[in-house]
This record gives sequence, C-alpha cells and structure tokens, in this order.
Amino acid sequence: MTDRHTYGTSTHTADELVRLVGDRLGLVFTERDSDYRGVYHLAGIPDGRIEIQPNPIPGDDDEDDLYAPEHPAAQVLLLTTTPTPDPALQARLDPVEGLIHLDQETA
Repeated sequence: MTDRHTYGTSTHTADELVRLVGDRLGLVFTERDSDYRGVYHLAGIPDGRIEIQPNPIPGDDDEDDLYAPEHPAAQVLLLTTTPTPDPALQARLDPVEGLIHLDQETA
C-alpha cells in the first residue's frame, strides 16, 4: 500500500516552504533538477519522502505547464508519500500557515 497526500499553497514560494517545513519537521531538503519536473526539493522521512514542487513547470514550448493541473490555484505543491497512512505527519503539516490539503490517494 502507498499513501500519497498533496498539499498546495499560493502564500509561499518553494524556497520559503522548504524552510518552514524543514524547521517544523527537522528535515533537510536537497534540491533536484529534472527535465520533466524542473527544480524541486526532496527530503527523506522514515518510511517515505516529502517533495516540494512548483506547480508551474517549464514546458517544451517555452510555456509553463502545471504539474498538478487539477489544482491551478496552487503555485507550490507539497507531496508526501508513505507506505501507510501517517496521521502524525499530517497533523504536523496541518498548522503550516497557507498550506492547504488538496487530496489523498491510497493505492
């Protein structure tokens, strides 16, 4: 089983969210660069990971595409992946100002 959550914000930049979440959870994020996703930030957590991703990503046609087109208002996304639901992680993210839980997928 895999439990994924998507959070979004238009209040913070990706770098600001990295600092806020890193401080709150005691994590160190590493910056990654992907041809598909652009620049994003990754932190490992016990049995999972957290990624902070700008929603607008560079497209092949010099136009920005949305990483999560179903959430166009979110300028920055926070994605969590854990093997099972982790209510403690969700409870620690919920108070982050401007961060909104957008959806959950369990597979």
